[in-house]
Amino acid sequence: MNSDTISDYLTRIRNAQQAGHRRVDIPASKLKRAVTKILVDKGYISKFIDIEDGKQGILRLFLKYDSYGQPVIKDIKRISKPGLRKYSPVGDLPRAYGGLGVVIVSTSRGVMTDKEAKKLNVGGEVLCSVY
Repeated sequence: MNSDTISDYLTRIRNAQQAGHRRVDIPASKLKRAVTKILVDKGYISKFIDIEDGKQGILRLFLKYDSYGQPVIKDIKRISKPGLRKYSPVGDLPRAYGGLGVVIVSTSRGVMTDKEAKKLNVGGEVLCSVY
């Protein structure tokens, strides 16, 4: 069993897009729901639904592709890993692809993008970057 659930989540999205799938099912958690909501808000995935299965639940993500059939998510990377956590104060939050992408940060005020964290003046654990 993979102890890094966020890494598994990102890999499932990456693999589904490489295979050209329209949707991908991922075991749910509060953290994954929060990251998924950010991906929907920022337009990287079209929508998601929460499926109850009597256990932890399943997130069904509907992936987005451009008019040429290319995935909207060009690159999705895990930054903070279980073996090497990356924490960043608000002034040192990284930017994804010169501000074109999104960095997802887990803060004391919840999971948010790097831009929202800067507005609220909070740092935290840098989970991943999406472009």
